[in-house]
Formats: sequence, C-alpha cells, structure tokens
Amino acid sequence: MIDVPFDVHGTVRVGLIGLGNRGSGMAEGWAAVPGCRVTAVCDIRADRATSVANRLVARGRPRPAEYGGSADAYARMLKRDDIDLVYIATPWEFHHRQGKAALEAGKHAIVELPVATELDELWDLVDTSERTRRHLMLSENCSYGRNELAMLKMAHDGLFGDVTNGHGGYLHDLRELLFSDTYYTDSWRRLWHTRSTASFYPMHGLAPIAAAMDINRGDRMTVLRATATEPKGLADYRERFIDRSHPSWKETYVNGDLVTCLIDTAMGRVIRAEHDVSSPRPYSRINSLAGSRGIFEDYAGTSATGGRIYVEPDHGGHSWRDFDSYRKEFDHWLWKKIGDDAENNGGHGGMDYILQWRTVQAMRAGLVPDIDVYDSAAWCAPVPLSVKSLAAGGRPVAYPDFTRGSWVNLRMGLDSRESDMPPVA
Repeated sequence: MIDVPFDVHGTVRVGLIGLGNRGSGMAEGWAAVPGCRVTAVCDIRADRATSVANRLVARGRPRPAEYGGSADAYARMLKRDDIDLVYIATPWEFHHRQGKAALEAGKHAIVELPVATELDELWDLVDTSERTRRHLMLSENCSYGRNELAMLKMAHDGLFGDVTNGHGGYLHDLRELLFSDTYYTDSWRRLWHTRSTASFYPMHGLAPIAAAMDINRGDRMTVLRATATEPKGLADYRERFIDRSHPSWKETYVNGDLVTCLIDTAMGRVIRAEHDVSSPRPYSRINSLAGSRGIFEDYAGTSATGGRIYVEPDHGGHSWRDFDSYRKEFDHWLWKKIGDDAENNGGHGGMDYILQWRTVQAMRAGLVPDIDVYDSAAWCAPVPLSVKSLAAGGRPVAYPDFTRGSWVNLRMGLDSRESDMPPVA
C-alpha cells in the first residue's frame, strides 16, 4: 500500500465507532470539513450515539444513523454501503479487531492510538490492508502540530545539518482523570497499568521525530531497548486522594511511571521515546531534534511558540534563541492555508482539524495518504517491543520492518506538496 492513492470521493462519508470523550469530541470536526458527512455513529452505549447525532443536527448537519446497545453494534454499522472511512476511538484493546473489520468491510480506517498492542496484531493489520487494498492510518494528530510540521520542514531543508538524534514523548499527568469514575469508561485506561510494564502511548512524541528522520522513507528503526522506573505514582495518588471505598483499592499497579525506549535506526541515528502519565509534571511531548549544525527543543522556550532553537551559522555564544521567526519561515502549508479554520473547529490547538481536513482532502482529491499502515505499525511497535525488552532486563530487541524492505526508497509523507480541497458540488 506504499504510494497507493485513494480513489476519488466526491463526498467522504464517515462512520464513527466509539463516542466517549475522544470520539464525541472529534465528531463535529469531521462534520465541519468541506465535502465530509458523518453518516453513522456507534457506541456500545446507545445514548451516546443519540447524543452525538443530536449535536450534529443542532449544528445543521444531516442526522447520522445510530448504532449501539451491544458489543457487535459496530459490525452491523460496517455493513452499510454509505461509509467510506471509519474513525475508531474505542479503548485500546478493541482497536485491532475493529480496524481489521473496517478494512474487511471495504472501508478505509483511521484509528486512534495505538492501532494495536501486539506485534502479531500489527502485522495482521499490515497484511489485511494489503489484501483488501484499503488504507489504515494512525490518527496521529500530533504529527500535524504546528511546531512539529515546522520542525519537519526545517530538517528536510537541511537546517540541522545531518540529523543524528531526536527525542519525543508523552509526558502528561493523567492521575486525576485515571481515577475519575466518568472520564475513562469502566476505568479502561487505568486498568492497563495493572496488566503490563510497557510504553503504552509513546506515539505522540515518536511519530513527529520519525517523520523528520524519514523513517520508512530512506531510514528505518532497527533495535529497541527499554527501561522503566518503579510504579510509584498511581499508588501514591490513590493513597493521598482516593477514598478507601473506591474499587481502585483492589488494584495493583505494575507499569513503571516513566518508561523510556532507545531506538536505533539503520542510518545510525538514535531516538529516545518516553511515556509517563503517572507523575506530577507539566505537559510535554519533548519534541526535540538535533544534528551536526544545530538543535530544536520544544516545551522549553519562553516564546509564544514554546520552542527554542540553536543553529549554525545563525547563532553563537552558546545561547538559545526563540523559535518564533523560524516557525513563521518554515510554517507548513497546511497551517498557512487552514490554520484559522483549524483553531475554530478542532481541539488540541487545531491539530485535530488539520488531521481531519487533510485526510478528507486526500480522499476527495485521490491523493496518497500522508500516514500509511506501515507508518502506523512502526510508530505503535514500541508498545509490544518495550514489553519484550523489559522482560529481558532491558536487552535490545529487533524492530520489525513492516515495509518488507521498501523503506530504502525515498517518498513523500507529512512533507506534502501544497494542494487545494476540491470544490464541493
């Protein structure tokens, strides 16, 4: 499925599976993209489907068909012939099964992180995508962040010289939400911390660094080794803030607070990917890239962008500079074209809508997707690979080549050429 364009769609008809906080929040963004229509919505809790449908109607959108009330409701929805793209935002344990079912039903799929949690599941999604000739994409909104895309463009324009290393992560204090009785339905996300020691969710930081290094497009990740701290944060938070009658007191947390993956690439680069949702700290995706002529660091500067930079020959004196002027110079065409719309129609500073708009545009214009199933599998592989490495005392484990050798070929990705949204008839 490398360099396979979408068939041209006059209107992209989207079906949504999973309408919790994330899924319901993305529904209106899909409906706002020109030439996109939400035709069906599904959640095991039928009242959520009704609520999302009501909200779309209140915004002047056609009412989507509603599915819910049972674990197989999504399968019934997938039988419809008026769905081109399925957006999946259910708990992690359902992503592989539902993503595969969407492909086998003849739909393209865009799946929230991670697309799967086991290596055999990742390979199965690659194989199924190739067999059905349908695209499966990771819904990696952070790859469309303004700073991330500017960093990508700077790297590809040679501003950092030869890129040697990068750092990305998901460092987000989720303790209050993890112990909430309403935010994560049935506490699904907290329960993952009782099951395994793993880097559950490194993709937000890893994916932009991988894109800047042309992973699967001239380089590939070859080896991963992982370390983990002791699991202290969740138990400590429970001790201080959670009543003894709460069901969480029956749980034992085994996942390390900070899980760090060091990843080698075929071109001799090193990526550090971190995951920590259990510690008190300000939010950060790290988002740092360095090479022979300079470095960019996000979530570190005092400027409005949050970034700082040091590149030769522009800078000297061992002093950081603000990122503002560089982001303006290297701003990605997507942000120049629809940045204002993105900030008005999507969450997370607009990158949600950028992702949605670009996905719909690619389908309506018959373009190759920026993110394909091989990227999606590679970016999610640290979940099972970290389990293997940690079980072996942190020893290196081999990184699968999901492209089966095609990674050596340079090709476009998130560094796309500017193009327009086809007019809506």
